Amino acid sequence: MTRLTKAVIPAAGLGTRFLPATKAMPKEMLPVVDKPAIQYVVEEAVAAGLTDVLMITGRNKTALENHFDRVGELEATLSRKGDTEKLAKVEYSTDLADMHYVRQGDPLGLGHAVLRAKMHVGHEPFAVLLGDDIIDPRDPLLSRMIDVHEAHDTTVVALLEVDPSQTHLYGIATVEKTDESDVVRITGLVEKPAPGTAPSNYAIIGRYVLKPEIFGVLETTKPGKGNEIQLTDALLELADSPDHGGVHGVVFDGRRYDTGDRLDYIKAIVQLAVEREDLGPDLRPWLRDFAAGLE
Repeated sequence: MTRLTKAVIPAAGLGTRFLPATKAMPKEMLPVVDKPAIQYVVEEAVAAGLTDVLMITGRNKTALENHFDRVGELEATLSRKGDTEKLAKVEYSTDLADMHYVRQGDPLGLGHAVLRAKMHVGHEPFAVLLGDDIIDPRDPLLSRMIDVHEAHDTTVVALLEVDPSQTHLYGIATVEKTDESDVVRITGLVEKPAPGTAPSNYAIIGRYVLKPEIFGVLETTKPGKGNEIQLTDALLELADSPDHGGVHGVVFDGRRYDTGDRLDYIKAIVQLAVEREDLGPDLRPWLRDFAAGLE
């Protein structure tokens, strides 16, 4: 079995929920404390052993490429000033991984974005990481998913148990238990079911380990919900096809930060900042005083 080395990060969305901030800046570049959200995602891929990263981008996304590229003038200025700490941070983001970029073109959904990676990925398994979900590095998820993929030769998705009132916001899986407490076999999938109709509260979150067979399925997947090519629909076909190893889910119970929603984005910044050694000691007592003053 081929060891995973490639990660695909769809990043072509317009980020309309964050307007006007995203009018001229990609939503993936919004800072979470002092790093853009997209860097957390790339760091997660690298930590799981993936060194080849392909971003699926769109118009006005050149800031993503610039962030992971060299900035000679800035580096020279920091070097002259002897500011080695900031220089190291700049060089770190540049040297994280072997970065590649391709445009999605028509915004036809997540399934279409993944299909745009076919030429780059070829016949290898690969991971897909959505930029809206930041997984705390202390609670590794992707590496566990890769282990399950290699053990079962299967497609793997990340699942999170959500409140039943929230199931209409996610793709929801029907599952069967396995011998491993955090691994389930997926027997059904539905994209954003109407309230009260979800088959479970197991929600798909933005991490996938996909076998290359997904491309053939996506090429024949018709537009579904929202008139978009849904990755969920293609995964359902794989789940129904034992010849492709089926689809398994890793149930995640660690720390996850949702940066795709304005309120959750603010919460993510606070949660990450309070645990930073350089910010937490001053931020925590201020937060307590601030919260005590709220009615």
